Amino acid sequence: MAKAIGMSKIAEETGMSRPSLYKALSTGSKPQFETIMKVLKAVGGQIRINPLYT
Repeated sequence: MAKAIGMSKIAEETGMSRPSLYKALSTGSKPQFETIMKVLKAVGGQIRINPLYT
């Protein structure tokens, strides 16, 4: 999804460099939660937590 929007735009909005983003989002990487949240915000996403049982 990030590549479809444009890594340059996401890098600009997150304040990260493009190489750092590619490294953080590459297969096998373990990005920090803060990085994930920055990228989600930049692409207009969010994390929603729902109870298992209602």
